[in-house]
Amino acid sequence: MRDGSSPVSDRPRLLPPNDPRQYDDLVDEWWDPDGAFAMLHWLARARGALVPPAARPDAVLVDLGCGAGLLAPHLAGKGYRHVGVDLTRSALAQAAAHGVRPVHADATAVPLADGCADVVAAGEVLEHVPDWRHTVAEACRLLRPGGLLVLDTLNDTALSRLVAVEIGERLPTVPRGIHDPRLFVDHRELVAECARHGVDLRVRGVRPELRGTLGWLLRRIRARRGPQPTTGGPPPRIRPTWSTAVLYQGRGVRRG
Repeated sequence: MRDGSSPVSDRPRLLPPNDPRQYDDLVDEWWDPDGAFAMLHWLARARGALVPPAARPDAVLVDLGCGAGLLAPHLAGKGYRHVGVDLTRSALAQAAAHGVRPVHADATAVPLADGCADVVAAGEVLEHVPDWRHTVAEACRLLRPGGLLVLDTLNDTALSRLVAVEIGERLPTVPRGIHDPRLFVDHRELVAECARHGVDLRVRGVRPELRGTLGWLLRRIRARRGPQPTTGGPPPRIRPTWSTAVLYQGRGVRRG
């Protein structure tokens, strides 16, 4: 929390679901590993693991919806110029402080040249944009032939809406109204849309590991009860799972 007066989920300002102004309200939460964006830290680590070391000098990675640059630590030493695109200036300022080259822009109209990127990352952004198809078109346009697209998002299913919204937004520190479930992305439609733009995308279901997530929840519950000491633990890892029904990753290469 920013002022110590109330949990993130009880903030007095009421905004429509998925309103970008929430990210200005939550600006102090970005780099708190147990804060409002805890799961984004876990997902950034898993997304970074999909990115290989750069194959050429001056390789560029364009990070769509980069937020405060949570992917940056997981690209260290891989040889990319990390360019971050986001609508929220307060988040971009933090991304710049972590070595990201900030671009203030909408993900559906990125002011970068065709084929400029060796890698495009679109982590937890497609379920937040009003037109995910335009964002996919931009991601594919930015990729050079042979370039890599990596992404993760929420599936357009009843189970996903239950887990991510009805349950997820009631967990400790998770902000309510951060998602609009009408924007969730069907994985089959996403694969087909990428194919239309020359990227052969493969998807797999992922989930946070159970034991680590339960440990994190217990730490957050204890922290909310008062200033008693709590025992920290490693952040939960994101693991592959057989089902794409809730959360899934995608990885694909643009055809030459």
